[in-house]
Amino acid sequence: MLERALRDRSAEGEAAGVLVGTALNDDDAEFIEHWCVQVGTRAVSGSPLLGLAGLCLGHTARRFGRLSDEALALVRSLAARAEADPSDVDGRAGDGYDDARSFLHLW
Repeated sequence: MLERALRDRSAEGEAAGVLVGTALNDDDAEFIEHWCVQVGTRAVSGSPLLGLAGLCLGHTARRFGRLSDEALALVRSLAARAEADPSDVDGRAGDGYDDARSFLHLW
């Protein structure tokens, strides 16, 4: 579903539910990060999946107490893009970055 949504924007709504469900319920942190990074790097500008990928990385940091360097760099980048242009990436990316900083003690 996530792969399909990256090719076909009409699938974004269903993909959003899959991404959130995975971030909140799957026990494989690497699997969650993989899909958040895929979505966060491949979704088109303006896609709601971009902000959601950042938010889900924040959930992952909260649940597992860690993020890979790649995932942390992505959530930081998505938050910066959201701050610079909310029509590019929505504000949920900033919430995800705040969560990552808090739960990873990066303040």
